[in-house]
Amino acid sequence: MASYKYLIVGGGMTGDAAVRGIRDHDADGSIGLVGAESHPPYNRPPLSKALWQGKNEDSIWRRTEDLGTTVTLGRRVVSLDLDGHTATDDAGGGYEYERVLIATGGTPRRLDDAPDAIYFRTVDDYRRLRETCDEGKPVLVVGGGFIGSELAAALQSNGARVTMVFPDDGIGARLFPAELARFVTDYYREKGVDVRTGELASPDLLGGFDVVVAGLGIEPNTDLAAAAGLEVDNGVVVDDHGRAGGRADVFAAGDVARFPEPALGVSARVEHEDHANTHGRVVGANMAGADAPYDHLPFFYSDLFDLGYEAVGEVDSRHATVEHWKEPGREGVVAYVDEAQRPRGFLLWNVWGKVDHARELIKAGEPVDTSTVEGLAG
Repeated sequence: MASYKYLIVGGGMTGDAAVRGIRDHDADGSIGLVGAESHPPYNRPPLSKALWQGKNEDSIWRRTEDLGTTVTLGRRVVSLDLDGHTATDDAGGGYEYERVLIATGGTPRRLDDAPDAIYFRTVDDYRRLRETCDEGKPVLVVGGGFIGSELAAALQSNGARVTMVFPDDGIGARLFPAELARFVTDYYREKGVDVRTGELASPDLLGGFDVVVAGLGIEPNTDLAAAAGLEVDNGVVVDDHGRAGGRADVFAAGDVARFPEPALGVSARVEHEDHANTHGRVVGANMAGADAPYDHLPFFYSDLFDLGYEAVGEVDSRHATVEHWKEPGREGVVAYVDEAQRPRGFLLWNVWGKVDHARELIKAGEPVDTSTVEGLAG
């Protein structure tokens, strides 16, 4: 049975970041990382962004193995004995550990009537989509949210003939104010995308395309934690140090973790790159004795043809907003506010370098008005 001081269960960005956090405080402790994919850790955002814009695939790999880590691939840990400090994988392999991190990520939501669809999440999904999408080939993208909008833009820009279908009123409707969602939807249509709003992906529609790719979000992979007796609530519940179950030797981080969000006064689960990297590194450091609370407010970003944005906090179209636009739909800032006009989140639309400022406004918890938002827009 392999034995490690630190065992990382999960081979994604969070797992790699945790290794780096451990190494920040423990240069020599043995680390084992067990990943279900056949590939070592890599950066996921380029799969729907930079790789479609000409970036070389070699650029995505994170080289976790160079950090003195034993990386075991193609194995899924299926059981944890928390009191015995052991783990077992799906091939019967066993691992002993002193401290364990659950970084199992999530599984894409699936369509009942599309077994051959590409449920876009991994580098193998990217390769399959790239290989099957010849120029001019009709492609159906199911989903108008974060991943669906990025994929539709990437595919259309690379010569595919893209149809989008989703039940919402516009692209990004769950994030963007209604007027902006309408602008983006019209913009995609101008770019040649056949956008079908307010429509479900029927079996007839799905059957009319050789290539179907779905971006429907993920469900956190909590089965391992739940079976081990840890608290699960839309994610593995952790404290501000990433500790699970009130234990000093069990941690969870990244997409799978539900963590305290002090700036917003809530607990949250976040599925974006910045959180994967920062939470993973802080929790990894805490595994090695750093004793540092995670108080970071994560941000995320996207590229939509030649539009782009950065966002931080609760970017949710159900909130009231305070907006300032230099040019409607092209450049502006949206503050998402509560009933007292205190900011819960900011959408920085083609406005760059202002995430830290926006984050501080959220943490301050003071009401904002149009002049505040205009000042953030610069």
